[in-house]
Amino acid sequence: MKKLVLTLLSAVLLTPFSLKADEGMWFLMFIERLNHRDMQKMGLQLTSEEIYSINNHSLKDAIVQFNGGCTAEVISKDGLVLTNHHCGYDAIAELSSAEKNYLKDGYWAANKKGELKPSSLFVRFFVRMDDCTKRILGVVNDKMTEAEREKAINAEIAKIEKENNEGGKYVVSVRSFFQGNEFYYFVYQDYKDVRLVGTPPESLGKFGGDTDNWEWPRHTADFSMFRIYGDANGNPAEYSEKNVPLKPKHYLPVNLGGVKENDFAMILGYPGRTNRWMPAGGIEQNVKFAYPAWVEGAKTGMDNMKKYMDQNAALNLIYASKYASTANYWKNRQGMIDALTKFETAKTKAAQEAKFNKWANKAENKAKYGTVVETINKYYALTNEKSRHDNYLQQLLRTSGMGTISRSLGRQLENYAKADAAKRSQMLPMLTEMAEEMYKEMHIPAERDILAAQLALYATKAVGYPMAPMVKKIGEANNNNFTSYVNAAFDMSIFGSLDRVKAFLQFPSEGQLTNDPLYVLSADLITHFNSKSDEIAKAQNDFGAAFRLLVEGLRESKIATIKYPDANSTLRLTYGKVRSLPADKRNDATINNYTTLAGQVKKYKKGDAEFDLPARVLEMNANKEFGRYADKDGSLHVNFLTDNDITGGNSGSPVLNGKGELIGLAFDGNIEAMAGDVIFDKKLQRTINVDIRYVLWVIENFAGAKHIVDEMTLVK
Repeated sequence: MKKLVLTLLSAVLLTPFSLKADEGMWFLMFIERLNHRDMQKMGLQLTSEEIYSINNHSLKDAIVQFNGGCTAEVISKDGLVLTNHHCGYDAIAELSSAEKNYLKDGYWAANKKGELKPSSLFVRFFVRMDDCTKRILGVVNDKMTEAEREKAINAEIAKIEKENNEGGKYVVSVRSFFQGNEFYYFVYQDYKDVRLVGTPPESLGKFGGDTDNWEWPRHTADFSMFRIYGDANGNPAEYSEKNVPLKPKHYLPVNLGGVKENDFAMILGYPGRTNRWMPAGGIEQNVKFAYPAWVEGAKTGMDNMKKYMDQNAALNLIYASKYASTANYWKNRQGMIDALTKFETAKTKAAQEAKFNKWANKAENKAKYGTVVETINKYYALTNEKSRHDNYLQQLLRTSGMGTISRSLGRQLENYAKADAAKRSQMLPMLTEMAEEMYKEMHIPAERDILAAQLALYATKAVGYPMAPMVKKIGEANNNNFTSYVNAAFDMSIFGSLDRVKAFLQFPSEGQLTNDPLYVLSADLITHFNSKSDEIAKAQNDFGAAFRLLVEGLRESKIATIKYPDANSTLRLTYGKVRSLPADKRNDATINNYTTLAGQVKKYKKGDAEFDLPARVLEMNANKEFGRYADKDGSLHVNFLTDNDITGGNSGSPVLNGKGELIGLAFDGNIEAMAGDVIFDKKLQRTINVDIRYVLWVIENFAGAKHIVDEMTLVK
């Protein structure tokens, strides 16, 4: 499972409001002014300076963005990093082989020499942030088109990034908030030498599979461990045997006391994206057009991967990561459809917009805001069918390795064919390596089936918007059965095998490449996906300006109750409490805010891909071998619930008690509140976390890797 998960800013800093403590993803720099008193009432014992400080070490120094899409935390003085199993999945899969299958069997480095370096993995430390709203908005005006506005903003952003990167030492990112009404810049430092320390076997790390994904009760050891390395001075460095473990500015102590109902819990992490300012028309478009196409396209890709993955371990490894990512969003989008429909979220938003529209058309507001809602609704009406079309095509491009070949390896081969002999000689090793890596992640018979099935789905379902010309032509000639065409294309194509690509590298021909059937098809699909009519281009321009005005007006009028901008992969803090859901007969726990190892064993199905368990776990449960990690009730707690406000990107985030001690690891949300990216449900929304005691039990008691636990600072 990947999951693949804010702030009150300057305009409202002095505005009093009633705060729901469990809602909101907040900027750390505003904690003292906005949240600290409320957090103290709930159980926080830290000062705001201990959470976020520029001059002294603080909690923020122990939190890293993991490989650009997840969160992780430093938990030892030697740079040990903890994140989710599904966040480390790609790296673990890359390091695995049929003979040494770390995904299936797990891995625990006996010492630092045994730690494994994947080819590409990095962590990002947050250094500081600051407001640059006045500067950015000072270079734009209301007469600009959206394209002109974007160009002016990007030019100013480039200056800000250059001014703050200290000659390349830091990565600087300027991000917009409140739909382009405010801007902040963030300074980061990246470390690229990150090595695998340990991972539980997949039967624990991914226990429950797709069936339990987004569900409660859960019983999953969703964690993996890595270590950050730097040079002798602690600076970022490319991989080298001479590098040493990083001595972090701050690392998290680990609390073994467990949790109970209403305990304070805060989470720091990098939530990816929420859409809580999304207009009603956008929600309606997603529910009726975009998400159903996404779900069907994802399922088509998954089904055609799975029939090969089930054949043997080697094929399973090839597609394990792509399948897991596709499956995660497949279930997520279906859950979004169900939740948004059930709670009539679009209707709620429409009522808010009607209220806004009435305010907007008052004499004093009409010139600025009067046509905002009309413009937004016109845009969605125009693009509904395009959104359905684009999601079918997008899933084709995401699940088929050949769908994007023209802009990946194909583009490089075209440059190679155009180059002179000297340049080709220089490019050859890189292209050979690139091709070998790409074909490691493809099984050609599977790629044939995936592409043919996705083309057929696209051709028959994306019919309300003009189709890619080649697909239309091929479909009409073959009654939308693409199997024969795809098989013939693979048979003739340069890209039909690694050997043919290598042969092309020896005897390159630009004409052969530009007439290659898979290259031409891919180019046609991508060109069509990126194209838009003048009418849609104008509607997008008008929509961009109108959406920005909608958010500005909702805040100005105080019609909106949200006091924070959407998540956008910047560091945020969310706080709440340990909080149960109504009693559930599927959970053996005495209160429905945690699960136990006994409950996990009850789900056990021998030989089942999702619910098998190691024999050692069954024995240890029967003998109650829980050691120092047993709860006061005598059981071993596995997962627990809090009401924190998180989303994708928060995967791997630390769950902390009031003292800033690690009590758990966030990894999922519950499907009942799947609308949470659009609207927060204070009654139903929960974060599902791995109990840190279960993590340590797996490492020390199950795996026998006590030396890893010994690195940590444990608090009883």
